[in-house]
Amino acid sequence: MSILLVTSSPRGAASHSTRIATEFAEKLVAADPSNTLVVRDLVANPLPHIDADYSTGIYTPAEARTARQAEVVGVSDVVLDELFAADTVILATGFINFNISSTLKSWVDHIARSGRSFAYGEGGPKGLVTGKKVYIVLASGGIYSEGAAVQFDHAVPYLRGVLGFLGMTDVDVIRIEGVGMGPEAVTSALAKATAKVDAVVASQQVAAAA
Repeated sequence: MSILLVTSSPRGAASHSTRIATEFAEKLVAADPSNTLVVRDLVANPLPHIDADYSTGIYTPAEARTARQAEVVGVSDVVLDELFAADTVILATGFINFNISSTLKSWVDHIARSGRSFAYGEGGPKGLVTGKKVYIVLASGGIYSEGAAVQFDHAVPYLRGVLGFLGMTDVDVIRIEGVGMGPEAVTSALAKATAKVDAVVASQQVAAAA
């Protein structure tokens, strides 16, 4: 199994989403040494925001692109190749202003590409990125999975929507929530997230042994 881990929190070593997602990926590899892991750190190596050269370049034949168009489309090609090669995708993000990090949004902009990851036909759009299992690891200072604050969670609905549009409909969410509510809340949130990660890893081990 090929695993793609995409991290995006600007908090570096202090990031709960990066920590849990990285541990998750490492546990999957440890559970089956044949598994491979590709890591894309969007903070250490941020993707460029899409611009006019990208927007025109993706619709220009490769041989007719300018040097700049070739460069920015090439970036998109690389991240798309990583995505298509993966069987399991782990997306890690902090909950920033009620949505995902801007670095992860740039990744989405580069993979959501007409003719590569989706196509329009007589029946409407069709996602071309199929057969993937996706896990969203989301850390938030408050509780947004239930209660009055649910309406402010634009991160999970957005990711489910755009991933589904591209053909990735098998999506699970691992939340690390309430980390802004004190040390005890942090400990509890991390424990719950770790337990869910361990349950997923254990279930995959059982499936592999069956």
